[in-house]
Amino acid sequence: MNDWILLLAASTIGSVISLAGGIYLLYGKKAAKKVQKYAVPFAAGALLAAAFLDLLPEAFAHGEARNVSMAVLIAFLAFFFLERGLGWFHHHHEHRDEKGRVEKRRTASLIIIGDTLHNFIDGLAIGAAFLVNPAVGLVTTLAVAAHEIPQEIGDFALLLARGMKKKRIVIVNLISALVTVIGAALVYGFGGQLELPESLLLAVIAGFFIYIAASDIVPTIHHETERRSANLQSLILLFGVIFVGIITTFAHGFIAHPDHDHASHEQHEMHNHQREDHDEPGHHDHAH
Repeated sequence: MNDWILLLAASTIGSVISLAGGIYLLYGKKAAKKVQKYAVPFAAGALLAAAFLDLLPEAFAHGEARNVSMAVLIAFLAFFFLERGLGWFHHHHEHRDEKGRVEKRRTASLIIIGDTLHNFIDGLAIGAAFLVNPAVGLVTTLAVAAHEIPQEIGDFALLLARGMKKKRIVIVNLISALVTVIGAALVYGFGGQLELPESLLLAVIAGFFIYIAASDIVPTIHHETERRSANLQSLILLFGVIFVGIITTFAHGFIAHPDHDHASHEQHEMHNHQREDHDEPGHHDHAH
């Protein structure tokens, strides 16, 4: 029950925090654009650190290296083809044509549907991570929230450009963000009954994170033309890696792994049985 509370609380708080940048955009567009500019490299660092410093080590600990690596590759390719088919899946910035005008190909409905689908997939990743280990779940939630902040700024900007009212934008995106909680709860609730292989779950999440960072976020950073700003973004990316790495260490230190607790309990029981078996002969000889 405690894990359920932690899952729902973390995914809900993460979803609400992810909207902060977008809401800030409604009341100070220039400042929000600056926040987005530097939130993007932090998100890249957070996703890469979560994948390589937490998810993959856990996956390799639970399964065979070849199977894990294959699952990461398949997940990476699957999200690539998904995005190719749903051109509106990611947008950390406004897409512009050759003349610098914001593209109008995507309607407000498509933007909302794409964001909702993305949030649902984020929820699946969070739920799967909590299914393996609450500490991994918290690190995954942190990485998802970091990634969603600049994305939501992009969503809010696109919806504003299409004439949607500010109040409606907030309500629609709040409902869309809560889909993350639903996705997380579904995987956590049914995943335990299906007994899904932990190593493959972690590998798929890692593939998802690596794909987002490598295909969408890092190229966005490379588009920066001002050298000073580009250098600062690079440092922020590195800070994102270090920050999530530290959080990962603390999360695993303070939150016990269920398997570890179970193993410790079994070792304790075995030790007691050994002591009983050792004491019984002595007690028998003493009786004689």
